Amino acid sequence: MVLNDPSTPAPIPERTSPVGLESYISGTTLISGDGPAWKDVFVQIFSRNRVQHPFLVPAVAEPMIVWVMSGSATVEERNLGGEWEASRVSVGDFFLTRSPAPYEMRWHADGDQPFQVMHLYVSVPLFEKVVRAMLDKAGGNIALKDVSGGRDTAMSKILSLLHGELVRKSSGSTLFVEGLALSLAVHLVRHYGVAVSGVRAQNALPGAKLRRAVALMATRLDQPFDLSSLAHAVGMSQFHFSRLFKKATGLSPSLYFIRQRVAKAQQLLQETDTSIIEIGLAVGYSSPSHFAQIFRRETGLSPSDYRRG
Repeated sequence: MVLNDPSTPAPIPERTSPVGLESYISGTTLISGDGPAWKDVFVQIFSRNRVQHPFLVPAVAEPMIVWVMSGSATVEERNLGGEWEASRVSVGDFFLTRSPAPYEMRWHADGDQPFQVMHLYVSVPLFEKVVRAMLDKAGGNIALKDVSGGRDTAMSKILSLLHGELVRKSSGSTLFVEGLALSLAVHLVRHYGVAVSGVRAQNALPGAKLRRAVALMATRLDQPFDLSSLAHAVGMSQFHFSRLFKKATGLSPSLYFIRQRVAKAQQLLQETDTSIIEIGLAVGYSSPSHFAQIFRRETGLSPSDYRRG
């Protein structure tokens, strides 16, 4: 299921992945953690626009922390159809959410410093492992409090250490990052966990496997969609992979692949003079009419209109 956002022609999904979320929030990705050291936490550093008009934020399965690293801003949030709630934030403040539903945000940064934030996602398997070890409960029976504009000295120290590993040329020590991720998950459960009765555990594709599948898709945009090879690459059956991928992203693997193709085509249409026929071929469509049909369905515009406008 998707939600229509009047500010963009393409629909916004109700749920997405940590990798997918960045495409719905404007700004510049400065650095992103990946590789063996980062299987339990996914970390990204962003430079955000100084003024962000209201937009829908899809829900993400993983517990998410947004930590202010530079600048200050007034950030407003609201549930769909609800009242805006404002938080004044500066360096060291954080947001914590594991919202099961999309919500709306906007902000206005001030001062001379760029508005830069860290996004950190704790993998669902690690979170559930920590909950079981600490509380002898299923991870789905423990929710995390939503925090907006909070300040937590212990958490800031862990996030600062993770940032230090992120920017190391060696991509970070696996043992150190794993230890920090475990410490962070314990801290979240200990200080922000609340019991929720009657809630089943929400299994989703682990972050490392999700990123591997998404990265593999990105290298094969000019080839036919191949569910079998994607499932094999992450060590799952096709049925199990498809089910958990959709839980994590809100989209089937095949539709997510189509969205990747369209996103690449949009980039090529805006940044190059390559012909529309060649762009269609580059993203796997040998028929210009089929390419145009898919592109219009996903964006609301024909490829030529998108390039002009």
